[in-house]
Amino acid sequence: MPHFIVEYSGNLHDKLEFQPLFKSLHEYVVSTGAFPIGGVRSRAIRCNDFRVADGRDDFAFLNLNLKIGHGRDMALKKEVAERVFEILCDWMKPITDNGYCQISFEMTELDPVLKFNKNNIHPLFAKS
Repeated sequence: MPHFIVEYSGNLHDKLEFQPLFKSLHEYVVSTGAFPIGGVRSRAIRCNDFRVADGRDDFAFLNLNLKIGHGRDMALKKEVAERVFEILCDWMKPITDNGYCQISFEMTELDPVLKFNKNNIHPLFAKS
């Protein structure tokens, strides 16, 4: 953890380059010292079937969900959420300056009893 999951309207597909966003998000969360690099992952999901507001073709949306593991205090979660949203909005500025787009962000803390994962990448980043 953390996992960044972007859902976006298909009409944005040719206007977005996700790798710079993902790089900024990964570098930021790792810089906090609260998230190990071996658990950070990002993905973008294009939604071809969507409707925004009254259905105009040039209306768009982008939603970012950040899933984190349990155990971090509220002050850190608030700080991370605010900075992640700022990074997202800065990256989306060329879109929002030239068109109509709904941007949303939510951080979700996963239940420690109901979350399972197996990750063999962590040892690659373990300190010797």
